[in-house]
Amino acid sequence: MSHMPQRPSLSVVLPTWNAAAHLEATLTGLRDSGLACEVIVADGGSTDDTVAMAKRFGAKITTPPAGMPPGRGSQLRAGADVANGQWLFFLHADSVPSRQWAVAVAAFLDAPEKAGLAAACRFALASEAPAARRLEKIVALRCRLLGLPYGDQGLLLSRALYDAMGGFASLPIMEDVEFVRRLGRARLRMLDAPLTTSAERYERGGYWRRSLRNFLCLTLYFLGVPSGPLRRLYG
Repeated sequence: MSHMPQRPSLSVVLPTWNAAAHLEATLTGLRDSGLACEVIVADGGSTDDTVAMAKRFGAKITTPPAGMPPGRGSQLRAGADVANGQWLFFLHADSVPSRQWAVAVAAFLDAPEKAGLAAACRFALASEAPAARRLEKIVALRCRLLGLPYGDQGLLLSRALYDAMGGFASLPIMEDVEFVRRLGRARLRMLDAPLTTSAERYERGGYWRRSLRNFLCLTLYFLGVPSGPLRRLYG
């Protein structure tokens, strides 16, 4: 009797900092997606209910080792360090996976030729505002022309590829851009599945104002401005 090959194991790493307002929806989405995975919450020192909530969902909790600089880059490294999966998916705590996400990820894992590749999801915002649809189109254009998805689109890659690249840089901001640039667009694929992210920061700061601030941060990063001033500008 022939047997289907076993699907490679998957670990999902979520960097958090006072993320309780959105984390429950993200963890619920993971649980209900139907895709078996290890969930790791890499916390950066939350003072709200983030860690307790993660424990209620059975997530593994980790923090960056002493001496590592604060920021999301260090948290992502710490989460990856304790992950057991053959594949890693890095996910923001305010982005909610769905069953469509799970199907696309499973198909990627099941394709042996994808072992040396990475994938990101289609950017989507949890808002009915026309400005949200315009921003989604702008992000899709950025990904198509520059091969530059951001962290809120998730990132899927094999453990072997992650290790070969040396992992995330311990940066407080732009760790996603830095990693994807090293990865190179030739090794990046876009999954035909949305990853729906909270629109709160855009609604609070204004869609165009927030987008222009993000673009300014990206431009300054490319010009070599240190991460400290960029983090203060980003907010």
